[in-house]
Amino acid sequence: MSTIKKIFPVEGLSCASCAVSVESILKSIPEVKDVNVNYAGSTAQVTYENSYPAVKLKEAVQSVGYDLILEEEEKTSPEADQSAHFKKLKMNAFLSLAFATPVVVIGMFFHMAPYANQIMLLLSAPVILIFGKQFFVNAFRLLKHGQTNMDTLVALSTGIAFAFSTFNTLFPEVLLKQGVHPDVYFEAAAVVIAFILLGRMLEERAKQKTGSAIKKLMGLQPKTVKVIRGGAEVELKIEEVMKWDEIVIRSGEKIPVDGLVTSGNSFVDESTITGESIPSEKIIGAKVYAGTLNQKGSFTMKAEKVGSETLLAGIIKTVQEAQGSKAPVQKLADKVAGIFVPIVIGIAVLTFIVWFIVGKGENSLTHALLAMITVLVIACPCALGLATPTAIMVGIGKGAEKGILIRDAESLELAKKTQVLVLDKTGTITMGKPRVTDVYWMENLDNKPLLEGVLLTAERKSGHPLAEAVVQYYKERNVNEVPLDDFESQTGKGVKVQYKGSTYYIGSRNFVKNDIQVELSAEMDRMSNQYSSEAKTLIYLAHNKNVLALIAVADEVKQGSYEAIQKIKDLGIDIYMLTGDTVQTAEAIAKKTGIENYKAEVMPSDKANFVNELKKQGKVVAMAGDGVNDAEALAFADVSIAMAQGSDIAMDVAKITLMSSDLRLIPESFKLSKFTVNTIRQNLFWAFIYNLIGIPLAAGVLYPVNGFLLSPMLAGLAMALSSVSVVMNSLRLKTVRL
Repeated sequence: MSTIKKIFPVEGLSCASCAVSVESILKSIPEVKDVNVNYAGSTAQVTYENSYPAVKLKEAVQSVGYDLILEEEEKTSPEADQSAHFKKLKMNAFLSLAFATPVVVIGMFFHMAPYANQIMLLLSAPVILIFGKQFFVNAFRLLKHGQTNMDTLVALSTGIAFAFSTFNTLFPEVLLKQGVHPDVYFEAAAVVIAFILLGRMLEERAKQKTGSAIKKLMGLQPKTVKVIRGGAEVELKIEEVMKWDEIVIRSGEKIPVDGLVTSGNSFVDESTITGESIPSEKIIGAKVYAGTLNQKGSFTMKAEKVGSETLLAGIIKTVQEAQGSKAPVQKLADKVAGIFVPIVIGIAVLTFIVWFIVGKGENSLTHALLAMITVLVIACPCALGLATPTAIMVGIGKGAEKGILIRDAESLELAKKTQVLVLDKTGTITMGKPRVTDVYWMENLDNKPLLEGVLLTAERKSGHPLAEAVVQYYKERNVNEVPLDDFESQTGKGVKVQYKGSTYYIGSRNFVKNDIQVELSAEMDRMSNQYSSEAKTLIYLAHNKNVLALIAVADEVKQGSYEAIQKIKDLGIDIYMLTGDTVQTAEAIAKKTGIENYKAEVMPSDKANFVNELKKQGKVVAMAGDGVNDAEALAFADVSIAMAQGSDIAMDVAKITLMSSDLRLIPESFKLSKFTVNTIRQNLFWAFIYNLIGIPLAAGVLYPVNGFLLSPMLAGLAMALSSVSVVMNSLRLKTVRL
């Protein structure tokens, strides 16, 4: 039976346990072969039998209180829906904070003032009933299907606290007649809703960025294409291009599909595919790829792969599927929510029953109700909910000070566990741009300044990509151009120029040695071999059968790369370098930087496959890169790191972005991860200890021993103190030295 794999948007996911519920129901369907529900992206990646109608998947998801959006139902774009949801969440978060703040001030300092309770009721009602309505709706929807999550506990604790406080405000005499003071807990209910809405807003903002990489990858293809049909050039939409169509590509245009050059020649910037900074020369018969940029010259090509068959489309699909897959580590707070919530509710109900049975006479109902509310208030997941995000926020702030931007908790948790680091070469270890590294002149030249001017002028007129490096080199040295008498470019070889009756040749070794038949002196030959062994590209300047100068061009190793690699090794992490460049170049860079393991001439898919192979061996793999060609591997890596000044797409896919191109920030990222994760664990430990101690106290376990009974007001204070302790512990991260 054939299967189909699709990614569906999912509505109603409010925490990681929601994603587990949707995944479980889909996995229970026999026709479904594989499911990955991704909370961060609000998507379900489902592999199911081709004959099984997708509408039944939707019905199954709806049965547990969520919704699966089918293609025919999408009236607006997912980006528009996500943006609208974020705006609504942002508005609710800030409005709830605006209303909750005066409630806290009145509750703490002015609770004895006239009409204080009535004012707090009016201010907290919108927070509970309007801005926090989603918690109650979600909790009720899950309840209908016998499920709970963090929303359930938030709704119960804040709902009961608000309802009880409202009753005491409107009918205070009921408790006063029984000798019980009618306390109110509006501030606890309002603050919990406001804080959790704020946390959800920050989380949603991070989630919004996950789709931007796909949009930018798709943007690499042109919208329209010039195709030769019936002997005439016509403009078509990219979707209308067919296999074997003849396509015209002019200077500066993006290549729309994969194919072969059939006429003309040019240089094409293939950095989006190979990652290499030097444009590739394209002549008749050469392969070209969708998403690459034509630089100099025009040509026609024959389309061999169109639509979903192109190499770029493969990268898009791979990144899309990787982003839709499940994160390697879920937040601990969400993991335990499914167990924690029903246990707390059970304890609260049991507390009510016990107090109702053993309580004293007519006050037993009141005491039972107060004890139950105290349990729910003290067990409110505020500290638990703040444990991870506060540490993450402080850790992110600390990282930002050092130029390290971290997107989520999962990448932080895994960064400290990294066993293997895979490094892209170009733009990561090296500068990513060819530069002149050496110029070797023939001895005893008395007209060297004049020759430099000839070289600068000729290279400025040349269309060769390496010529730009020579021009930049001499511009920095304030060399002046000279008026050439004649200029002739010989494609793929070099240039021939005339100045004041003299002829000069500038080009490759083959050009000057075979075409011009210039003999290299012993010294020039020695220097040529030396530069070549260092993986440098050579430009020769020749005149009157003599080579006057050698210009060596290379992508230089960044300052600090060697030091960074040694520090990473000191952390016990194995390093691999991957590059689309030649074996000789890879070997030279590896030698300079102290890297023992490297692979050359690799394509983007090879990088992704290599990362997956390491993961299959049980390794925790980090990947650092800067180009579109690294996007696949970055998407699959446990920890993905993008270098600054690189591709926007690489930075969107990566979970960690280095705002400087300095490789030394990578070991600092690993250290920051270690400190931040330790802080998260401490926070979670204290949040759980607080509940382990607080819940039994709230339930009244000490009452038979010493008569101690915790009031809901003290429970609210304890809940607030637990949150403060978590925040204070997180703030200690600011003092850590990386």
